[in-house]
Amino acid sequence: MTIEDRDDAYLITHALATDTLSRLRDVETEQVAFRKGLVKLGRICGYEIIDGAMETEYVPVETPLEETTGERVKGLDDVVIINVLRAATPFVEGLLKAFPRAKQGVISAGRDEEAGMTEDGEFPITIDYVKLPEIRPEDTVIVADPMLATGSTMAAVLDHVLAEADDFEDLFVLSAVSAPAGLVRVSEAVPEADLLTVAIDDRLDDDGFIVPGLGDAGDRAFRTV
Repeated sequence: MTIEDRDDAYLITHALATDTLSRLRDVETEQVAFRKGLVKLGRICGYEIIDGAMETEYVPVETPLEETTGERVKGLDDVVIINVLRAATPFVEGLLKAFPRAKQGVISAGRDEEAGMTEDGEFPITIDYVKLPEIRPEDTVIVADPMLATGSTMAAVLDHVLAEADDFEDLFVLSAVSAPAGLVRVSEAVPEADLLTVAIDDRLDDDGFIVPGLGDAGDRAFRTV
């Protein structure tokens, strides 16, 4: 099993995930390689969710020679992936390679950088757009954002998700890099969510950015710096 329980989060330790993240961290990784790396990381994380959190069932299979018993993953058609714009777009593209029939939702959310971080380590959050599909009791919901820093954005996003549906099979918050303070904030605000991340970094700086982190994932993926 390459998902480890780390109290406030589950750490994805698959060798390809950690290798890809190391390449994403590198300041020399340019835009196209960075975006492709996020896609690759999303796909690996999707496969890890399937392997570590979804059940299988035995089914009859007719081969060209005879009938035998096979094993299939249950619930692959019952997945909702929520894209936290904008940095999560390539990350979600990778997830869709693991869950090609998933329903998709979009939430545009961002923190008010000009207002600054409060003494409690939070930011004011603006939600500009919400479009979610129907979420059913049998659905597995994955909310994806590459960076979980203060947790302010994710907590606000989850408020909208839970306002739409409070009954689902599983709720996962998936990130590439997380800060300890953000994990604590989200786990306390939404204890029913399982937090999955590829790395738990050291800390937040005075501006609320993850250190060592990988920079602004949206800026690096979309070349807006």
